[in-house]
Amino acid sequence: MDLVHVSTGDILRDEMAKKTPLGTEASGYMAGGRLVPDRLVMDMLKSRLGAETRGLLFDGFPRTVAQAEMLDAWFVSRGQDLDAVVFLNVAEAVVMARLGSRRTCTGCGRIYNVISSPPAKEGVCDACGKPLMTRTDDKTEVIAKRIQVYKDQTEPLLAYYRASGNFLEADGGKTPEEVTKDVLALLRVKP
Repeated sequence: MDLVHVSTGDILRDEMAKKTPLGTEASGYMAGGRLVPDRLVMDMLKSRLGAETRGLLFDGFPRTVAQAEMLDAWFVSRGQDLDAVVFLNVAEAVVMARLGSRRTCTGCGRIYNVISSPPAKEGVCDACGKPLMTRTDDKTEVIAKRIQVYKDQTEPLLAYYRASGNFLEADGGKTPEEVTKDVLALLRVKP
């Protein structure tokens, strides 16, 4: 499969690091655990992916029904549609623990989890030796806000996509390797 991995969070963080107008506008929303407005996200995606001809694998997007509707309309305008929507179902306590233990390298951006995939030396990146940090949006109070935002704004997507006929669900509480195996099986792709 020739797919382009599309993480709106990564793209937004890149825009913030470059101090672009979009990045500056988005930073206030993200630091407070709020969703970046739908208009900004879609404009950014259209700009970054407008010429892309390979398949797209969206990671954590869309996050609202309005974004899903805009994405559907964009696909229709390109003569495309969604093949599948995969929902990774994870218990709230697991989400809190995973996000709270995530660390990001200040140099190369590599991501660690101090519980499940820690660096060899605490607080130091294995790849480049730079210090690790806890992202602003991975602090306990922000995680709690993010979960509430998810319940209010993202959870309605489940009904939206279940009605589409291409909705798939996997247990996201398993190890990354097990989740990957389950998702590939759902998509009928052999590992």
